[in-house]
Amino acid sequence: MRSANKLIKNININRCIQSNVVRSTSRLINNTSINNVRQFTSSSSSSSFTSLFNNNNVNNTSIKYQRFYSSANDVVIKVPSMGDSISEGTIVAWTKNVGDSVRVDEVVCSIETDKVTIDINAPVSGTIVELFAKEGENVTVGNDLYKIAKGEVAAAPKTEAPKAEAPKAAETPKAAEAPKAAPTPAPKAAEAPKSAPTPAPKSTSTTSTGPSETRVKMTRIRQRTAQRLKDSQNTAAMLTTFNELDMSALMNMRKTYKDEFEKKHGVKFGFMSAFVKASTIALKEQPIINASVEENDIVYHNNVNINVAVSAPRGLVVPVIRNCENLSFADIEKEIGRLSGLARNDALAIEDSIGGTFTISNGGVFGSMFGTPIINPPQSAILGMHAIKDRPYVVNGQVVVRPIMYLALTYDHRIIDGREAVTFLKKIKDVLENPERILLEL
Repeated sequence: MRSANKLIKNININRCIQSNVVRSTSRLINNTSINNVRQFTSSSSSSSFTSLFNNNNVNNTSIKYQRFYSSANDVVIKVPSMGDSISEGTIVAWTKNVGDSVRVDEVVCSIETDKVTIDINAPVSGTIVELFAKEGENVTVGNDLYKIAKGEVAAAPKTEAPKAEAPKAAETPKAAEAPKAAPTPAPKAAEAPKSAPTPAPKSTSTTSTGPSETRVKMTRIRQRTAQRLKDSQNTAAMLTTFNELDMSALMNMRKTYKDEFEKKHGVKFGFMSAFVKASTIALKEQPIINASVEENDIVYHNNVNINVAVSAPRGLVVPVIRNCENLSFADIEKEIGRLSGLARNDALAIEDSIGGTFTISNGGVFGSMFGTPIINPPQSAILGMHAIKDRPYVVNGQVVVRPIMYLALTYDHRIIDGREAVTFLKKIKDVLENPERILLEL
């Protein structure tokens, strides 16, 4: 019994010592670092403290870990790379604001560059915490763009979808209430004239003070286009040569086969595919037209990549049709349709506009009868198409009326001589006036 009592006393004493160590250790954890705690404990109790810290103080360490994790939970999204030659862009619009939920791959903002407008997608799901730039501000590649607090938000839209449909189902059976709702907009329409006179005095006040004007900042695409065109004029020794094209044979071929062509290939047979094909043949015969200048070197391009000028909402863009030497009429028409659709929807990627070796501009779609296009650098030539008009034309010594288009070729006289330029344009004329040459590769 005596030995048992001594054992119980020793156990109680050890428990008291351990509890005192725990209390003192907890205070030290709140006020000092873990290293100070280890220095504070005596050598006799260091082993017991280490075991107590590992086993009894997990909650304290987990609290510190959670605080660290909450800060790491915020993801800072930087301005991505937007092309080799593009270092900055302008924020066109934020589709998400601070506090909005966003899912993976959802568009957060749009950045306009010198060439295209790029949608910036969210890499993770979560909530927008901070925006580092405003709409209209310039942002540089690599700088902070916005911050996301990671979290699951995918379930939220699923619950909202059925709620939005429920009221519609409830309104449909109440057909009798529909006429009652009709009188309500009538008074609102009557109130509209009352608000209409309000802006009128504002316009009169502006006109009375001085000349009326509206100042609008140019888009980045327009600024870049203006700069490149002016640089082209200042750099290249531009010269333009002209020729006239009898469109009778090409128009008859299109009229004969357009329905069958569309039925088989699913695209319409337009004139642009014929001009691209004819230009490709001429470029292969005159490779200097397909070349470019880099410092003191002439770079000959083995592939024919033709840019087609397209009018987009934000300005002129020139998407490229690659490897035209390997494309058929149908392939060219499909690619033109795809690129034109992307341009109209402002969805062209940077890859769709770079790498061209020759450009075709069709001012005839707007009614232009004659013009001198400007070279699209670093290219060395550009073909200008114009409107088709009935004109007097001499055929076999007789004057007849034919549909005529004027062609213009502007070229860089630094590397292209007049002989190559005239021969090139004459080849396009011969091929298009005799389309069978394309089939026979003549």
